[in-house]
Amino acid sequence: MNASTSNYLVCEGRELHYTEWGAAHAEVVVAWHGLARTGRDMDAVASHLAARYRVICPDTLGRGLSQWSAQPAQEYCLAFYERLAVALLDQLGIAQVLWLGTSMGGAIGLRGAANALRGRIRRLVLNDIGPQIADAALARIRAYAGSPPAFATMGELEQYFRTIYKPYGWLPDAQWRVLTETSMRRLPDGRVTPHYDPAMVQQFIHHPDDYLLWEAWDSLALPVLCLRGEHSDLLLPETAEAMRARGPRAVVVTIPGCGHAPALNTPEQCALVERFLTGN
Repeated sequence: MNASTSNYLVCEGRELHYTEWGAAHAEVVVAWHGLARTGRDMDAVASHLAARYRVICPDTLGRGLSQWSAQPAQEYCLAFYERLAVALLDQLGIAQVLWLGTSMGGAIGLRGAANALRGRIRRLVLNDIGPQIADAALARIRAYAGSPPAFATMGELEQYFRTIYKPYGWLPDAQWRVLTETSMRRLPDGRVTPHYDPAMVQQFIHHPDDYLLWEAWDSLALPVLCLRGEHSDLLLPETAEAMRARGPRAVVVTIPGCGHAPALNTPEQCALVERFLTGN
């Protein structure tokens, strides 16, 4: 496995944490995680890609080891995440990137490619996300993300993660343990809970149309690969078909045996992403 480093930068007045892999390489991949997750979800695919790319895996504001927002209603939204992405790349001196985003991380890339990062994102991989997400999935995510439970033991927290993230598909026991350990924090009473700011769910209250991105989609003119979990309740088949037919006309690949979202942890999934990023 390739080694990573842990790093912090202040972007738009907020401290962001990111892991970096393959620092010696010139070409850069930004690998951005999903809504209630952390950049460590990208460990497996980042380690794979680090053989030929420099890979930057941020923790979004309010997640993982990044700072929490003092203005949640204003800053927990795609527009601010896009500004954070621009600031991060600018400070790192990175002119152009390949973008791999799971769920929310893909929406940030989609929006960025159409706006502040137009011309800087050369290729875009959307992991189970498109210009529109299903209402039922939105309700499901809001239900668990807005009120994270707390548990007395790590074992109970791991079982919770195994339940709510079962749609990720197959993960070996060791990966479930790493997922749990890299996305937990202790409360003052000693219990353990998922490592994010519950206020980040305010995105859906104050920015209800944040994930309606067809206008941005139709403006894109770059290669796009969309990975859709076979049983995804978030990226519906008809949305994926529309992504093939309009805008940048994405290549859509169905990932068997999982829902929202593929974990990007198998040799097949990693190779699929790598082939697209290299243009093969």
